[in-house]
Amino acid sequence: MAEPNAGLTPAALTELAGLLMATSSFEDLMQAVADLAARAVPAATTCGITLSENGHVITVASADGLARLLDEQQYELDIGPCLEALRTGKVVRSDDLTTESRWDEYPARAVAHGVRSIVSTPLFVADRPIGAMNLYSDAVDAFGDDSLAIAAQLAALAAATITAALRHYDQATLTDHLRTALTSRSVIDQAIGIIIGMQRCPATVAFDVLRTVSQNRNIPLREVAADLVARTIDSAPPDRR
Repeated sequence: MAEPNAGLTPAALTELAGLLMATSSFEDLMQAVADLAARAVPAATTCGITLSENGHVITVASADGLARLLDEQQYELDIGPCLEALRTGKVVRSDDLTTESRWDEYPARAVAHGVRSIVSTPLFVADRPIGAMNLYSDAVDAFGDDSLAIAAQLAALAAATITAALRHYDQATLTDHLRTALTSRSVIDQAIGIIIGMQRCPATVAFDVLRTVSQNRNIPLREVAADLVARTIDSAPPDRR
């Protein structure tokens, strides 16, 4: 499939250029990049950003709960396109997951969630792959040459933005940022569990509830999650044992 007008639009380039100064933390920056990628690549349904340091691999940002789930199932299986892109430093693409023979049971899991095509583009910092930008689509043969060109351009700019961010946010290392992200994810997971218990919904839906509140109130996702956890603890009846 080919889309017209290959390449990032001037508006997308302007938005990316302004992200570093407009966001207050590394996590917020990565979230903004994931949201932009999901919108800027025409074929993409959603996007997740994987980063790795010292053996720790996590999704630092995702456009929605589905991307987060699709990323993390690869970590669980220790195999998949984003891990292959990270380990090889090469773009990894699957045009039809229903006929995909790589990655053991992962393609079947992705198809079960309505995903048909994937492209994972490595993110390079200091000439080494430190992560991957993972684009998912619900269409077969979704990522043609134009989409791949946009994804490559966006990944290169995202990596440059990560490099700048590591210098900008208190001179912290990537490991420091990932440690903070892991702490935030723990709080987000607690909030997701609370919403699942209240609404009897899947984890992807619960995550999207948090994301919607975050976007509508213009409050970072981790703060929305922390507030929900705190209010739930405060409203819990005392243990009378």
